[in-house]
Order: sequence, then C-alpha cells, then structure tokens
Amino acid sequence: MSSSNTKVYEDKMKGAIDHLGRELAAVRAGRANPAILDKVTVDYYGSPTPIQQVASVAVSEARTLTITPWDRSLLRPISKAIQASDIGINPIDDGQTIRLNFPAPNEERRKQLAKDVSKLGEEAKVAVRNIRRDAMDKAKAMKKSGEMTEDDQKTMEEAVQKLTDKYIKNVDKAVEEKQKEIMSV
Repeated sequence: MSSSNTKVYEDKMKGAIDHLGRELAAVRAGRANPAILDKVTVDYYGSPTPIQQVASVAVSEARTLTITPWDRSLLRPISKAIQASDIGINPIDDGQTIRLNFPAPNEERRKQLAKDVSKLGEEAKVAVRNIRRDAMDKAKAMKKSGEMTEDDQKTMEEAVQKLTDKYIKNVDKAVEEKQKEIMSV
C-alpha cells in the first residue's frame, strides 16, 4: 500500500532533480556546452523557436560551439538572438556557420559560478524537503481520517524519508560534479 503512496512523491522528487540537471547544464563553466542555448529562441516565421530546432549545434573543440542553420537566412537572426540573450558570448558568423568561443573563466568568476551552483543545489534540496513535508502531512491526514493504520503511516514516513535521503545525495553529487568541472577549467 505505502509504495503506491510514495510513488507520487518519488516522481515529484525526480522532477526536482531533473530541473536541477537542466539548471546546472545551463551554467557556463568555460567548456562549450550546447545546453547553454536551451533558453535562446530565434524568430522563425513569426514564432519563437529554440535554436536546436532550426540548426545543428555541435561542440567542435573543447571551447567552441558551432551552430549551422538549416536555412542560411537564419544566420543573422540566430546571431542577434544570441547577442540579446544573457549568454555573454559574441557569436562569430562566417556566412555559413556561427561559432561561439567560450573563454576560460578567471579564478574569481569560477568561484562565483561554484557559489551559484551551490545555490541551485540548495534550492533543489528545499524542493525535495517540501515534497517530503507534503508526504508526511498526507500520511498524518490519512491516519487521522482512518484511511491508514498507525503502522502504515510509520511505514510510509520511513519510505518517504529514505527517498528524501536518496534524492538529497543525488543533489549533492550533481552539485559536486558541476563544481569540479567549473574549478578544473
């Protein structure tokens, strides 16, 4: 009984971890990473379209991203979209492809990025703990209304706590890996 009750909360915790993964992927650590363009859209026939849907995006070297639009008329709009975004890298347009050269961040910038990554990790942990609190409240309410026994409540609370511990560890691991990547650039 309790496993079906905890499944909903596990899915929510997975969602929080997935969100953290997307946020971490967008943190620019000095290496070329196509995920940095995930939030950048280009005006394509009147609708904002993600760059990955109108061009091939590839890592050509450790610090260089190449964007090759399928329609050459999009070169200038893509360049403008990148300049208008908060990426902070000027696109180099050679008439066929756009190159983004990622400079190696200085020590101060790396420390700031590591701090930002820690903050994202803390936000993810708060989300996981909020999900745990919701699950615990639900278990208490179900016990109070007679939908579950005290033993079932304890079992569910223990299962939710195990999930919480597991996902908090996942957050710590993801943050640690990203910080290592940032500091080793």
